[in-house]
Amino acid sequence: MKVVFIQVGKTVDKHLIALAADYAERITHYLPFEVQTVPDLKNNKALSFEQQKVAEGVGIRQLLKAGDHVVLLDEGGKELSSFEFANHVQRRLNGGGRRLVFIIGGPYGFSQDIYDLAQEKISLSRMTFSHQMVRLFFIEQLYRAMTILNGEPYHHA
Repeated sequence: MKVVFIQVGKTVDKHLIALAADYAERITHYLPFEVQTVPDLKNNKALSFEQQKVAEGVGIRQLLKAGDHVVLLDEGGKELSSFEFANHVQRRLNGGGRRLVFIIGGPYGFSQDIYDLAQEKISLSRMTFSHQMVRLFFIEQLYRAMTILNGEPYHHA
C-alpha cells in the first residue's frame, strides 16, 4: 500500500523543506511514499475563510482516488502516542486498499465536504503549530512509526 501526504500550499522555509525532504526520503526505504501539494490559492485575500476552505477542498479532491483511506490531520482528531500511531499505521497498511492518504488543510482547516469524505481524524497535539512546522512534524512521526514497526533504535522509549 502506498502512503500519500497531501498538503495545502507549499512550505517556504528552506530549512523545513530540507528536513521534510530528508524524512520523506527515509520513509521510502520502508514503503512507497509521496508528498503532493495543493497549490496556494490566487487572490485568497478576496475570499472569506469558508470560501478558501471550499476552494482548497476542490484541490484536495482532485488528488484523491477511489478507494483511498483518508485521514485528516486535524486539531479535533484523536491524539495518539508514537507507539499508538505506529500500530495504527500498521493496521491500516495490513487492511488492504491502494492508498493511505494523510491530509493537512490550509490555515483555516477543511471544508465540510472534506470532513465528510474522511474516514478518520488524527491530531498531532493539542498545541497549535504553524502549518509549515506541522508538515515536518507529521513526516517525522511517520518515519518514527516505520522505525518502531521495524524494531530500529531511532525511537528511544
